[in-house]
Amino acid sequence: MKIDELFEDVLTEDRQYEFKAILNQENPLHWAKSIVGFANGNGGMLFVGVSDNRDAFGLDLTSIDKTKNLVSLINDRHIFPHAKISYLMRNVDDDAEKFILVIKVAPSDSVVRYREGDYNEKVFIKGDGLTTAATPEDIISLSKRKRGIDNETTEIPYEPAQWSKYLELCKHYRMDQSVPELKEMQNEDIISANGYAKSGFVMFKDDYENDDTLVCCRLWKGETKTGIVLDSDRFKGSLSDVFENTLTFIERNTKSGWKKTGNGGREVVRSYPKEAVREALVNAIAHRDYSIGGTQIDVDIYDDRMDIVSPGSWLLPRKYDEYPVGTIPSIRRNTIIAACLDIANLMERGGTGFQTIVGSYKDASEDKQPGVLIYPGFLDMRLYDLLYNNHHDYSENLTVKEKAEIFLRDGGKTTKELQTLFGYNSRSSFIRDIINPLLNEGVIYRDGNPKSRNTLIKLRNG
Repeated sequence: MKIDELFEDVLTEDRQYEFKAILNQENPLHWAKSIVGFANGNGGMLFVGVSDNRDAFGLDLTSIDKTKNLVSLINDRHIFPHAKISYLMRNVDDDAEKFILVIKVAPSDSVVRYREGDYNEKVFIKGDGLTTAATPEDIISLSKRKRGIDNETTEIPYEPAQWSKYLELCKHYRMDQSVPELKEMQNEDIISANGYAKSGFVMFKDDYENDDTLVCCRLWKGETKTGIVLDSDRFKGSLSDVFENTLTFIERNTKSGWKKTGNGGREVVRSYPKEAVREALVNAIAHRDYSIGGTQIDVDIYDDRMDIVSPGSWLLPRKYDEYPVGTIPSIRRNTIIAACLDIANLMERGGTGFQTIVGSYKDASEDKQPGVLIYPGFLDMRLYDLLYNNHHDYSENLTVKEKAEIFLRDGGKTTKELQTLFGYNSRSSFIRDIINPLLNEGVIYRDGNPKSRNTLIKLRNG
């Protein structure tokens, strides 16, 4: 009998499953390291009475009892903190004389070690079908992952002037355009009771310089990475800056089109809805696994789609597409970073970010619905270009004046914003070809200092 006849999902040894014929009392480290590795990872099951070639031959009840006692003894004497273990049995014969013993190991909240003597401790981690001793770098990464990389209290006191970029972010996105008070941030545990910043909040500090916030952005010609890179940029440092700069990169590489409305008018259609882009980027920043060194968030824009890929495994028990829209539970890998985004009104507490993304695509065809692609150690939030292969649905025969009226009918915009909407790379060419003629015709006017880049362009009769 093969093991998958008893457990249909167990096909081979991997990060979750391991097979042992017996547990050797004379060499407990040989098998106990697997228990330690499971506890240091996402948990797992050690099947006893199963050969390496997946034959489930089983053990008698006496051997089962001895094996359980041995596991308890080794766990008590050598594994610290003790692994959380439970047992399961399945008979392999009709007479119920032989059984498979399943040792189920739960993930630990702390780094688990195997101890031999007072000064000899080893940490083990699970790979695909093997257990290896952790390197010092592995142990540091594992420790951060277990404790939470963003919720340690630092020795950096909170001084608002050193978080000016974060406070500006809050003013921009909060409904009342206010700056959060100290008490509000202490209530969210972003700042300790005695006024010190948590490590996750430090990542929003103006002068933060570590590489762990790196985002790499690329615009590709074509639908794969074998094409030419048309535009690229790299952002790191304060998460406030990284967020704003990445949005700017995406915005300048987002096309706009127009479609007719039911009353004969026209409305702007963007390649990627603003709310979908913002939610996808916020999700990547909030749920990225910052304990994995040498990684970054990748934003890749292709002809037909955008992929926002962040390091970190999918935390929920079921796949993304197995959850009905609006029912995805909220599980936060980085509680403090998520709380900072909450306070800035960039992240919903109820896990409704995915619902917002899907809602912004409600009128799109089935093949352009957004989704999450799950890879080992990475998540890809995929947004499809709503203008790709749909040129027949959009009018390209609009005059410059008509385009300006569409872009400005809901209020003024800066020259830079209009430059992006019109698709100009050069500011000087845009002013020469578009802005100056419209000013001369009296279609638009500058509301403010003409030399200021923040001055709004408005419709003359808008």
